Amino acid sequence: MVSGLLLVTSLCFQLSGVQTASTGFRPNTPAATPAQSPANITVEMRGDIFMARKMYRDAIEMYKTGPADSPVLANKIGIGYHQLLDLATAKKYYNRAVKLRPDYAEAINNLGTIYYAGKSYRQAIKLYQKALRLEPDSASILSNLGTGYFARKNFELAFDAYQKALALDPDVFEHRSSMGVLLQERSVEDRAKFHYYVAKTYAKAGDIEHALMYIRKSLEEGFKERDKFKQDPEFSAVRKNPEFDLIFTAERKAL
Repeated sequence: MVSGLLLVTSLCFQLSGVQTASTGFRPNTPAATPAQSPANITVEMRGDIFMARKMYRDAIEMYKTGPADSPVLANKIGIGYHQLLDLATAKKYYNRAVKLRPDYAEAINNLGTIYYAGKSYRQAIKLYQKALRLEPDSASILSNLGTGYFARKNFELAFDAYQKALALDPDVFEHRSSMGVLLQERSVEDRAKFHYYVAKTYAKAGDIEHALMYIRKSLEEGFKERDKFKQDPEFSAVRKNPEFDLIFTAERKAL
């Protein structure tokens, strides 16, 4: 599995396979500044501080002292449990958030990540699509949709979703962070092929540097269809870069 699956938008959580996405997130609670006195820090802010420190149980307990009818707090409690790998309880709180706010795209997306973790990829895709109808410009949700398609081996649909996500956010595959409300799926079984498609996405977008980086990752992870890098039209500009040949030369020496 690819490490770092959930990425929450804005500040981001990181655990094995799950990350929080940093772009596209409109923070509900900005981080406390030195000008803010402790009396002005809300329950949600205090919980966010615990989350940023990866003190997930403390964050959950803090969020629970807030209003029981807050969909935002319900979603964040779900994320806290998700980070603790208590997916059943996380699902319960995501469902609560959606019940409180039926158009809460972030919570619907997060619920999709629960189904993805359980390998119910078809249901995960349905939830990502539902979330996208509410937030069509979310690069993180589009990335999740692509990963759902990838898991079902619908590689062309995955590639299409990845291209749309990258067009919205050039850093969508690079987020590393620890807080927010929207989870970005990063776990895949075939890392080598996943990185091939990420390389292809960057190459088509004209980002040679990142394309080369993911070509290298794909080869290091044992991608078998190496000729694709030399034949796919998306890599035509990448092949003109001297580093492209160096990558394959180094790989042959390693073998």
